[in-house]
Amino acid sequence: MTLQQLQYIVAVADMGQFSKAARQCHVTQPTLTMMVRKLEDEMGVTIFQRGVQPARATAEGASLIEQARVVLREASQLKDLVKELRTGTSGTYRIGIIPTLAPYLLPLFLARFADEHPEARLDIDERRTSRILKALRNGQLDIGILAGPVESDDLESITLFHEPFLAFLPTGHALLKKKRIAAKDLRKASLWVLSEGHCLRDQVLSVCQQPSAGGHDNIRYSTGSIETLKRMVCSGSGLTLVPELSVTDDERNVRRFESPEPVREVVMLVRKPFVRRKALDALADAIKASVPKRFRQVEHTVVPVAA
Repeated sequence: MTLQQLQYIVAVADMGQFSKAARQCHVTQPTLTMMVRKLEDEMGVTIFQRGVQPARATAEGASLIEQARVVLREASQLKDLVKELRTGTSGTYRIGIIPTLAPYLLPLFLARFADEHPEARLDIDERRTSRILKALRNGQLDIGILAGPVESDDLESITLFHEPFLAFLPTGHALLKKKRIAAKDLRKASLWVLSEGHCLRDQVLSVCQQPSAGGHDNIRYSTGSIETLKRMVCSGSGLTLVPELSVTDDERNVRRFESPEPVREVVMLVRKPFVRRKALDALADAIKASVPKRFRQVEHTVVPVAA
């Protein structure tokens, strides 16, 4: 049994065809097929069902493939450790970040990090939380930046900061007369929220507990954009809750909550064990330094993320 053979069976499982797997592995299809059959003979297990398209693993084969993923991942970690010992933070890091955080956080630290760590390459992809977690576990991503807390035995979570939620109100709203508001002020509010699947939706509803489309019973609207919700509010329809980083200095129709403020915990996730600690620490430090200091010290109530 070799790492190359394990790579071949994982490629077949992922691609669904021996021909596509061979191209991905840069070998001929007969070579790949022969090596898979040789592994089957050595293990005494039929890994893939015969005559089935797309390629489908047997029950025994599926277990073997999952363990092959673990072995390949650990072998890759060993290579990464050697690379870090030699070159520090250099290398490629695949990062997933949730869409409700990316447009506001990335501009704060990304350019500076790139200048300070020119040897590091960041491949960044916006994904919803569920897709980030899946990609971390199957090795498609190295790092996830999302709202926590996330409790999982196979993932390490690093808290970056706590970002307060603010109420975003239409012009002339009665709550604008207050310097700070309470969550109870919004219990029956006509609320715009993000579409299902966004963790920010769950966090907002845990504060306001009143899902609606800005108070319009005859409208069903799904969006993944905080900016769209803000524009709907500015048109005079309903209100919404937004994370503080999404608010600009010229937006006056926002109000803070009374202490302790509801916040979302922003975390960085990696699969255990993650050996490239220099790059991980450098990225975490850059992010923490880019946000207001009060985000790391604020008295808060963490709004949980629904699973």
